[in-house]
Amino acid sequence: MSLPQWVNSFSQWLRRNSEHYLLIAAQERVARQYGAREPRSPYGLRELFWLRIFAPVYRRLPWSLRHKVVRAMPGSHRRQWAPPPQRHGSAVQSYVSRSST
Repeated sequence: MSLPQWVNSFSQWLRRNSEHYLLIAAQERVARQYGAREPRSPYGLRELFWLRIFAPVYRRLPWSLRHKVVRAMPGSHRRQWAPPPQRHGSAVQSYVSRSST
């Protein structure tokens, strides 16, 4: 089942903004913790929402709920990755056993 393009676009926009503002919120938190200079203050309603409402609420959600929300959204995090290549033993052991003969 293919999702409409606007759903994918919205998901990408939401993910981009979430990552951006969660990173800024983390930088603010670390700067306060270590007495360093914080990033500039939020400017406008958009930044106030993301930094003063979204980020703190997201941070307080239990990990299991955050994980379910992220898994439910379409996007790159749902890609099925190829399995890792099969191992053929240690490269060091192969080299050592050849040189000792």
